[in-house]
Amino acid sequence: MPRVAVLQMTSGIDPEANAHMLADAVERAAGQGAAMLFTPEMSGLLDRDRKRAAGTISIEQETPALAMVRDAASRAEIWVSLGSLAVATDEGRWANRAFVIGPHGEIVARYDKIHMFDVDLASGESWRESNAYKPGDEVVTVADTPVGKLGLSICYDIRFPALFEALGRARCDCIAIPAAFTVPTGSAHWHVLQRARAIEASAFVVAAAQVGEHEDGRQTYGHSLVVDPWGEVLLDIGGEQAGLEFADIDLTRIAAVREQVPSLANRREIAK
Repeated sequence: MPRVAVLQMTSGIDPEANAHMLADAVERAAGQGAAMLFTPEMSGLLDRDRKRAAGTISIEQETPALAMVRDAASRAEIWVSLGSLAVATDEGRWANRAFVIGPHGEIVARYDKIHMFDVDLASGESWRESNAYKPGDEVVTVADTPVGKLGLSICYDIRFPALFEALGRARCDCIAIPAAFTVPTGSAHWHVLQRARAIEASAFVVAAAQVGEHEDGRQTYGHSLVVDPWGEVLLDIGGEQAGLEFADIDLTRIAAVREQVPSLANRREIAK
């Protein structure tokens, strides 16, 4: 029964400081018996001031958080689902990119966030992620991780069932949904959406989240979750502060739930 570690962060505007926090979490997770660590969206930098952020966002090979996590994972011999980092591309916009790091520090998979958060909230907050970030266009799964076949998504992706339909068809055992949810949307929708995605896919969901008041002035909802295939919440870190917590993943639960509610097997294509 693999043990996962879930890191809830309050990432700031200094990439080096965030990178050190991530490396420390890798070591602590391995030291407490975790087979895999999950971190939030924008683990390496959270800065809504894009002019300031532009001075610190680098290409993948020069991103401090990625280098330090790879080194720490190799030394600790632990897998890491690095929720996402902002990385520069050669196309003028950045990528919001998730990484899966293997126990030798190798990059096993990359996933670029597909759905951009372009909204005006009733609270007065306005976000235009697509102005700075280029969306991805590929569904990504990773076989043979400590949590079985892992499907990747990032934050706002959770609102688009077609992506999770694809991950369900791929028979993922676990889906990572790292996030930096706003407080208004989080308090209204976070738990119900995470539980629904786990139920639909008959899979575990691990949702590492940003929390609290950040240096750039934003506030995030927190409540990092681990949800089982039945929709039961196994871990909820809460919405108050950053921290590292653990959950045991019983992979035999997946087959039991899929036998009891065989929605994946009963799925039919619907004519358009």
